Amino acid sequence: MADPPDYVALRTGDCVDEGMTGAPVLDTLGGMSLPPRWRKLVLTLHVITAVGWLGVDLVLLTFGVAGLAGADPEVVYPAQSLVGRLLFTPLSALVWLIGVCNAVFTPWRLFRHWWVLVKLLLTTVMLCLVCFLLYPGLTEAGNLAGALPQRDRINMVVAPAVSTSLLIFATVLSTYKPWGRTSRPAARSRSH
Repeated sequence: MADPPDYVALRTGDCVDEGMTGAPVLDTLGGMSLPPRWRKLVLTLHVITAVGWLGVDLVLLTFGVAGLAGADPEVVYPAQSLVGRLLFTPLSALVWLIGVCNAVFTPWRLFRHWWVLVKLLLTTVMLCLVCFLLYPGLTEAGNLAGALPQRDRINMVVAPAVSTSLLIFATVLSTYKPWGRTSRPAARSRSH
């Protein structure tokens, strides 16, 4: 028999009604879940930071293209470095952290659905690349400016182009939620 559609995957019993205290409570599957107003807050923060991350990524791409197209490298690369180091890197970590909280404390869970796992893996890899490859490259680009070698100038376009594509893919995953659950939930016992 075919898997039920994703919208059926979250049944009423999987969700938590908000308690009097507004504190996290156990849901029927044994995980922690936030009350609805807190879930909405965490989701809103996740969307805001993810949109900011994509926006800053597009700014980095714009600077990179401008540098290749002949704009003054003494202006472009220090500006790209500043934006990348002060905005893109912290937003990368913040999006990852809020995304994990969003998954852990909502009925979606971190390991329950394939699309959440793929987004987690994708975001984790991107965070590592940003911290260990992009950040040092942006620092070097800001320091070298006009003396930045051509291959590094090309990298200042390729890196944001690839990450923009991956962020758009993550957005599509969040919208369509493909692939269903990672495994079938255990049958619930009826206690009547």
